[in-house]
Amino acid sequence: MGFRKQSMILALFLQALFLSVCAREAIAGQVYNASRRELTSGCNLFQGRWVVDDSYPFYESSGCPFIDPEFDCQKYGRPDTGYLKYSWRPDSCDLPRFDGVDSVKRWRGKKIMFVGDSLSLNQWQSLACMVHASVPNAKTTYSRASLLSSVTFQDYGVTLYLYHTTYLVDIVKEDIGRVLKLDSIQGGKAWQGMDVLIFNTWHWWTHTGKSQPWDYVQDGSYISKDMDRLTAFFKGLTTWAKWVDQNIDPSRTKVFFQGISPTHYKGNEWSSGSKNCLGEQEPLAGSTYPAGSPPAASVLNKVLSSMKKPVYLLDITTLSQLRKDAHPSTYSGEHSGTDCSHWCLPGVPDTWNQLLYAALIM
Repeated sequence: MGFRKQSMILALFLQALFLSVCAREAIAGQVYNASRRELTSGCNLFQGRWVVDDSYPFYESSGCPFIDPEFDCQKYGRPDTGYLKYSWRPDSCDLPRFDGVDSVKRWRGKKIMFVGDSLSLNQWQSLACMVHASVPNAKTTYSRASLLSSVTFQDYGVTLYLYHTTYLVDIVKEDIGRVLKLDSIQGGKAWQGMDVLIFNTWHWWTHTGKSQPWDYVQDGSYISKDMDRLTAFFKGLTTWAKWVDQNIDPSRTKVFFQGISPTHYKGNEWSSGSKNCLGEQEPLAGSTYPAGSPPAASVLNKVLSSMKKPVYLLDITTLSQLRKDAHPSTYSGEHSGTDCSHWCLPGVPDTWNQLLYAALIM
């Protein structure tokens, strides 16, 4: 009888241990939904704080030929430079410093593509500048177009592509007008054959009125004038997730998602008397944002957690939320009004790319 009782206790203990491990695995999967190398090492690169670091920035905007006027804050009159002197410091580990020479050697003969909207443009130009600063004498070819742009570092055979798409899913001109098709991705043919893909979307899902680039939204056979934007985002992102699951070979292509880049148009979100990001000169202290995570981040995590193929989430939301000081605001050559959506270069996207580099080498 004693032996049977001991066996039952042991079985219950093992069952509880198994459930506990599964629960921890599930939580981890919701956060990263990717290779768990960073989790097993106990390293969360995305939880930390910003610290003053005089070794930054990685480059000077005046020395980079790839920066668009809308991101070149120093050229267009921003008077302060303190925002350039911050580095991201994770709480649980050291973030490797970006090494451009090492990166082009590792990426020799590789094709890296950013797929998304103007925030992908922001990150693409940042990486091009970071690499250029490390190998300034390398021969380059530079091509800009409305759909597909590229920078090739010819000495290494490394090409950085940018594929412009605001929603990842399609906008099609039909007799009734421009239709946002939540279940269609025709542009995906251009994404195949890459060694690294970094996707991004969200910024345009909230646009309404004249800034909205579609007239109708289509979900299956149902067409309407509008839809709850988070619901539409979920449906569109689910279509993208299915495309990845059906078309990507993880042994050939590493897939990343940029995460939700925040805006700073409401000063009350960070307990400030400011109306928006204009005039902000320092990051928020600490590692949490007073207003919390944007709803779109939860939608993104939900979709990523359902995928079959590994996708590494560059979880840049919180660390970017802390940088209310790093937007172009009014110091932009091609953006009317106050821009609290995009980021100055040099600036926060350099850290996104430092995290991308770390994810690829760690």
